[in-house]
Amino acid sequence: MPEAQAAMAVEFELNGAPVEATVEPQTPLIDMLRERFGLTGTKRSCDVQVCGACTVLLDGAPVSSCTVPAFEARGRAVLTVEGFAADEGSSPLIEAFVNNAAFQCGFCTPGMLLAAKSLLDADPAPSEDAIKDYMRGNVCRCTGYKKIVEAVHEAAEASR
Repeated sequence: MPEAQAAMAVEFELNGAPVEATVEPQTPLIDMLRERFGLTGTKRSCDVQVCGACTVLLDGAPVSSCTVPAFEARGRAVLTVEGFAADEGSSPLIEAFVNNAAFQCGFCTPGMLLAAKSLLDADPAPSEDAIKDYMRGNVCRCTGYKKIVEAVHEAAEASR
């Protein structure tokens, strides 16, 4: 029988603040965020990195927190939807999602917002094709994607 691996300390920046948690090596980032820090905006859905509901930003890049081991956050910056919503700079994107009715049930919205933030940080004036390509890892079962693409485009325009 294999020997159990010991829990490990993970020190990182969470929504702009330094934090630490002790986790088992196999703990996914989503579980650490939801269970240890109470950040339930990150949604669990597929557990296989295909839907985007669990998207968080790791050093500014979107990752599927359901498949990223929590220890991968060591020494890095993690941004969840709670941290994003608290940032005054997030309002154009949030307002664009509201203005364009780019959500219905809201389950995918946290991941969509963070993916869109990452895109706009990298490309403040993306084309429609660039938006579609970048957002392809985030699935919405309610709205279709037209409104989401329109919202990201509007947020880009508002931020210029």
